[in-house]
Amino acid sequence: MTNATTTSTTITSRMLSAGTIIGDDVYGKGDEKLGEIKELMLDVATGTVNYAVLSFGGFLGMGEKLFAVPWRAFTLDSANKRFKLDGDVARFKDAPGFDKDHWPNMADAAWEKNIHAYYGTGTEQSSTVPRPM
Repeated sequence: MTNATTTSTTITSRMLSAGTIIGDDVYGKGDEKLGEIKELMLDVATGTVNYAVLSFGGFLGMGEKLFAVPWRAFTLDSANKRFKLDGDVARFKDAPGFDKDHWPNMADAAWEKNIHAYYGTGTEQSSTVPRPM
């Protein structure tokens, strides 16, 4: 049983499985593809989604850069079954990122403050569903 109807032209539920989201493309301004969601990072104490790990660049997994983007920075584009961010490729080239073998400590308060400042999302914890378009 799935949590969302994905065969229609729009997503019809506020509940989506992680498997439905992982692998989704993310687009920015001007319908420019920014990357793909690789992972969802959960706060196990609160049960909330804090970040989506987005991959960008590279070829066949080589040279790709990963970004932990605060969950509330995403906008759900249900008509196109994808997520959007308010930015473009140039913004991601300068974003704080990491590679697949060197993940940051996402529980570190200084790291968290830096990421939220970059994306303009604030540091209060929330895993609210991304805003619909």
